Amino acid sequence: MSVEITRETIDRYNRPGPRYTSYPTVPHWSNSFTADDYLAALADIAVTHDSLSVYVHLPFCAERCAYCGCNATSTRRPDVVDHYLDRIERELSMVIAALGSNRRVVQLHWGGGTPNFLNEAQSRRLMGMLRTAFTLDPAAEVALEVDPRIGSREQIFLFRELGFNRISFGVQDIAPAVQVAIGRIQPLHQTETVVKAARDAGFCSINIDLVYGLPYQTPTSFAATLQAMIDLRPDRIACFSYAHLPQARPNQKRVDARQLPTGYEKFQLFRQAIDTLTTVGYEWIGMDHFALASDELAVAARERRLQRNFMGYTVLPAPHQIGFGMSAIGDLAGRYVQNDAGLGRYQRAIDEGQLPIIRGMRLSDDDLMRRQAIMHLMCNLEVPFDLALPPYGDRLGDVLAPEIERIAAYAADDLVAIEPHRLRVTERGRFFIRNLAMELDRYLQQATERPVFSSTV
Repeated sequence: MSVEITRETIDRYNRPGPRYTSYPTVPHWSNSFTADDYLAALADIAVTHDSLSVYVHLPFCAERCAYCGCNATSTRRPDVVDHYLDRIERELSMVIAALGSNRRVVQLHWGGGTPNFLNEAQSRRLMGMLRTAFTLDPAAEVALEVDPRIGSREQIFLFRELGFNRISFGVQDIAPAVQVAIGRIQPLHQTETVVKAARDAGFCSINIDLVYGLPYQTPTSFAATLQAMIDLRPDRIACFSYAHLPQARPNQKRVDARQLPTGYEKFQLFRQAIDTLTTVGYEWIGMDHFALASDELAVAARERRLQRNFMGYTVLPAPHQIGFGMSAIGDLAGRYVQNDAGLGRYQRAIDEGQLPIIRGMRLSDDDLMRRQAIMHLMCNLEVPFDLALPPYGDRLGDVLAPEIERIAAYAADDLVAIEPHRLRVTERGRFFIRNLAMELDRYLQQATERPVFSSTV
């Protein structure tokens, strides 16, 4: 990209902020939202024929990586996983009792943790439970996350046999010094083996996850990581920013914060990823995703069909998402809901015959309206004044006029361009899309000066 972004610009906009996989964001959900509230939401969609997205959280890892920010737990005991699947089965039964059986699912995702920590029998059991509870659409997007360090060619073919058609491999970085620093030793040949297996098995989409901002990362070392991934030619590459939050994630205390690239240096790593990947045929999708021009995600972005939910950018959203397992999140019937993130508490609730709800929220009309505006901005890189917002179809330009005025002020820094019928995000503005989205967020207190935080540093 030819856009120049100075150190001063990064320093001015460099603040932490939401990724907006939901609006309102999780910190604003209520702990008074109960299992009864969830059951009421399930009852509301039980009388519809709406399709569903289903997410299953599988938190187990053989060992917790130092950088990890996921809801995960380490174990080496297969029986711990078996007991967890027992609870998933009971949770499925409780949900299906309220929802009805054989509902059509157009998106299924296993996340973690490390989903491929499950052995063959456990994987077959879980997929069998899901197929018994739901009807998986023949064209469904069926995806899972895989750790190449414990993957094998045989396991990849098993997942394809079970019906998975999309697969994501965690790599993060290939530099030995970085891998030691984050507690994740993963020789490149392990990644090469599983990627080749996925291609041979016929997966229609292969994704690789990278992380920038890790200790000891340099432009030279990151260039080698990027080139190694380009050589593998995955359909998609996600390049996430490392968030160092040792107070919230105790495992991150093992990361030497003194060795983390920060500020402008960290931004330069992301800029390097953009420049390198777009030069070789990948398109920059949304905040931190890249897809080959022929990939349906890139096609959807060009055709303005891109969507975003808790599972990231997608082209096959459903009106409702239901989550299973500890910490899993649902988005259904105008409510958000989350299961307890503590493994023991989650399992005890299930054993007591209760849905393990820890928090949630019923969205107001204002929430629904702003959610659509934010997601449109994040996916289509514009604020169209004529966009009809729910529930009454009012024009965005009329209902959110003060917010539009605040976003328009970013034109002074060339982050947006003011056009007759919309505010268009510029190439420079793409780096600060969350700064713009925040202006539509009524839950964030507005300071006297423009609030600033970045999606890139």
